[in-house]
Amino acid sequence: MRRLNRSFWLSLAVAGGLVYPFLVYFGLSRLPPGVLVLAGLALIGVRMAAMPSAANAVALLAAGTALAGLLRLSPDRAVLAYPVVISLATAAIFSLSLVRPPTVVERIARLRELELPPEGITYCRKVTVVWALFLTGNAMVSMSTALWGTIAQWTLWNGLISYLLMGLLFTGEMVVRRTVRPQAAVS
Repeated sequence: MRRLNRSFWLSLAVAGGLVYPFLVYFGLSRLPPGVLVLAGLALIGVRMAAMPSAANAVALLAAGTALAGLLRLSPDRAVLAYPVVISLATAAIFSLSLVRPPTVVERIARLRELELPPEGITYCRKVTVVWALFLTGNAMVSMSTALWGTIAQWTLWNGLISYLLMGLLFTGEMVVRRTVRPQAAVS
């Protein structure tokens, strides 16, 4: 039952993350920035409800605190900071799992395969590093669009391009895994 509950919150967080850039794009001229930031804070709360461990929730709590603090300093910037803080928090979760295994990718892999061979664990570590780097890079590009881009550029990156790149990374990893795995079984 608890797993279903987590899945529900995670699905809601993902859907909200997809919608947020468009909510900002269409709502910024109609709503005060604080309302949009509150929507972002609510999405962070939803993500926290989906977190399996308190350590992961701490990264999201830091993201929420940063967003709330930025709201007090610059409401217009805070609206655009949501994707930045989420990417950084997620990168932190992936990175911290490298220090305190099992890694995020290994935990996901173990949902399908309880017994991972040592080379599978090593592979999961490498994929976790790739995701941490990708998420950090995504945060930097998102911050660049927030600071120096137009709202259209910000929305294009945060509402489309970054998700397409995530999909490409996910798909590319699946192709690599299916190519590498048979070779490991032969050895």
